Amino acid sequence: MKWRVILESDPETGDWAIWCPELPGYTSVGETQEEALENIKEAIQLYLQPDLIK
Repeated sequence: MKWRVILESDPETGDWAIWCPELPGYTSVGETQEEALENIKEAIQLYLQPDLIK
């Protein structure tokens, strides 16, 4: 499964912000593009996990 993400650099800090438009509120950051991508992948995986608390 593929998800669209948007990756932007912060010119002041040099960090990278990333978010998935289809999942409101699911954002992440990283010091590098690669780190930001890994962080958002983890966030999306957590979103897709079934809710075990009932």
